[in-house]
Amino acid sequence: MEIITSLYILFWLGLCEYKLKKSLHIIQLEGYDTERYINWMQNNKEKVHTENDKIYVTVLIVFSLILTIFSPLGKKPVYPAIYAGISLIFLFRNIKGGEEAKKPLVFTKRAKRLFGIGLLLLLFDLIITLLAVKLLSKDILAYLPLWAGILTVIYYFSPYYMYGANYISKPIEDRINNKYYLQASEKIKNMKITSVAITGSYGKTTTKFITETILKEKYKVLKTPESYNTPMGISMIINNELTDDYDIFIAELGATKSGDIDEVARLVNPKIGIITSIGPCHLETFKSIDNIMRTKYELIENIPDDGTGVFNYDNTHVKKLADKTFKHKLLYGIDNIEDTDVFATDIHVDSSGSSFTLCIRSLGTIECRTKLLGRHNILNILGGAAIASALGLTLDEIKSGISKLEAVDHRLQLIDHGTGVLVIDDAFNSNPDGAKAALEVLASFGDKRKIIVTPGMVELGSIEETENFRFGEQIAAVCDVAILIGKKRTRPIYQGMKKHNFNEDNLYVVNSLNEATEVLKGLTRINDVILFENDLPDTYDEK
Repeated sequence: MEIITSLYILFWLGLCEYKLKKSLHIIQLEGYDTERYINWMQNNKEKVHTENDKIYVTVLIVFSLILTIFSPLGKKPVYPAIYAGISLIFLFRNIKGGEEAKKPLVFTKRAKRLFGIGLLLLLFDLIITLLAVKLLSKDILAYLPLWAGILTVIYYFSPYYMYGANYISKPIEDRINNKYYLQASEKIKNMKITSVAITGSYGKTTTKFITETILKEKYKVLKTPESYNTPMGISMIINNELTDDYDIFIAELGATKSGDIDEVARLVNPKIGIITSIGPCHLETFKSIDNIMRTKYELIENIPDDGTGVFNYDNTHVKKLADKTFKHKLLYGIDNIEDTDVFATDIHVDSSGSSFTLCIRSLGTIECRTKLLGRHNILNILGGAAIASALGLTLDEIKSGISKLEAVDHRLQLIDHGTGVLVIDDAFNSNPDGAKAALEVLASFGDKRKIIVTPGMVELGSIEETENFRFGEQIAAVCDVAILIGKKRTRPIYQGMKKHNFNEDNLYVVNSLNEATEVLKGLTRINDVILFENDLPDTYDEK
């Protein structure tokens, strides 16, 4: 009986470990922010306590209550096998039924520490429970239904152990982070290297890749990979990869609240800073566009007096920031060419890319061609060209760099599998301007049937429904077939499409991307082009 009881405890620990890892994954996606993690739990109760959890807890609690009331005290019951069997069954159900994450849990050193603390908290409560029963009854096996019921409740609330672990570990993590932050800050300040910092509500990652490709025509360049845009991520790159062999360091600076840009800008010590855009991304946390503007401008405030600020002058909010800046600045744009230093004319956009005349007032003009799709990507190229001109590249070098540009993964990436069906992967993120630009690219495939797959836009705060309604109107004007993911979430999109009498026979509403893929299998044919616009992160669910 002791062996079977030990197996039950082992299976219970397996269930708790599975639950803790799920919670760790969410808290990692939320940037290890305790408040955001609690908000997520409040808004996603069906994910915190799954149907599987509820059945498991209900069965064992009811079973424990019945046995506690009716089982004779002082006699060793023969029930451990039942508890062990039920726990093993539900452990397999959890593992088998788990959905594959879009952005998997990464067991960084911090994640390992956090998981270890959470597991220790669980083990502490397990030991306290068993010791209490031992002291009161002298016989743990005889009172198994009682303490097994307590363990079942502990399992149910195990996501809160990750909250406790994060709270406990915060002072430790702050000290570790500060150590690496100061090490990186001191290192880069003592290097003969030019730092370029890029921020914006959107377009910053693409602009970073574009800028790197162009600057490589003259310099040896290191950029932060993918979306590494936090103090710890950037510190890691500086400490581990930045050496005196490089001439230029390009860093993307991200933010979800006021003060974030100031922190990473002080770390990067930029000579050149660019603001690519300001829009309603992360409006849920920033609360207002004014807060976003102030935060993005923290980059310009950290540029030295002999540095250069680069501004997208087509963006109304960025324009306001540029106009109040008295440091040396370069303005770029497509719509306001009279007032800008870097602009494009003779623009021709089609399904194979774009051609345009690049105009840099300090250098002259030159004809350019790129494989990147969309008019908005020309704007991103202009930002990279402005930085290149500030760093002394010639027009020919800039043109050569532009010709070598490749699409960034999941950002209007054209994929041709040779089946006669083209895919435009724009699934990384979505915002009002980006979604509109993606539809413009889709519309450029004039002779093809146009299909969109989308869950709509998120993190837009109070304007989310309005912007998704407009998105629906734009879809109705461009697309022949639409697959919407999430009935509740995409309702504003549906209403916008309905307003323009979109044919409902060509409208499909599904619950997941997997379901959308199944619909596409029976739907697509030669000469179709499919746009995947946005893919909700793992922290989002139907509301």
